[in-house]
Amino acid sequence: MTRPTPYPVRLADEITRLLGQLTDHLSHLPPAEATQVIARVLGSDEDGVLGRVTHLMATSSVVAKAQAENGVLPPEVALALARAANDVHDVHLDLDEHLEALRDFSTGAAGPAVKPPTPAPLVVRRHR
Repeated sequence: MTRPTPYPVRLADEITRLLGQLTDHLSHLPPAEATQVIARVLGSDEDGVLGRVTHLMATSSVVAKAQAENGVLPPEVALALARAANDVHDVHLDLDEHLEALRDFSTGAAGPAVKPPTPAPLVVRRHR
């Protein structure tokens, strides 16, 4: 008889599936709704997906460190996970400063624009 899949593993699989669905929906939403979803994903530490993932990565890093100290995992795995947790935290901090702008746009709180929005170039070419 096969062993049943533990609940936390099933939960991780379900969360992964739901994130895939959210990603699929996001690309088809009108701009205001897409921005609202992005704002919810970023959210704060307590209510956003990114904040929860950041906390999950930090917790995973602590667990991996303990397992490495007990010889269950190679130390390289624990160190790589710690670096990844730090990187995710840094990304979260970088995006956090833009959360209010996303929320304002998605709720229409930015007010009526005096002039129509213009596309902004995201790549600046260097001249040689």
